[in-house]
Amino acid sequence: MKIKNKDFSIIDKNLTVDGTLHTTGRLIIKGTVKGSLVGESVIIAEEGSVYADTRVASMTIGGTFEGEIQASRELVILSTGKCSGKVVCKDFVVEAGGILNAEVSCTSGADKRGDKKK
Repeated sequence: MKIKNKDFSIIDKNLTVDGTLHTTGRLIIKGTVKGSLVGESVIIAEEGSVYADTRVASMTIGGTFEGEIQASRELVILSTGKCSGKVVCKDFVVEAGGILNAEVSCTSGADKRGDKKK
């Protein structure tokens, strides 16, 4: 797999970001983010927490997420992940053991299914 953007950032454990965060490339969160988050590829590690409204291309949740997610590509909740709030995404995966307590709207395939009925 070829990575187009090599930007890479980490919010390490014991670090809290409170406010608005804009990032490009891949962001790994091992600490805490509160507020709003805009980015490309966001990974919440098992020890990480995000309490924010987010707009991302893709997000993987291995820790805790509370808020609103708008993912233009995909949202993955790992077996250690917990997600609550509101989710709008294209592709959606929840591994066995992952916890989802959210209002979910998936856009993937909705148009295709509608076209087949016409």
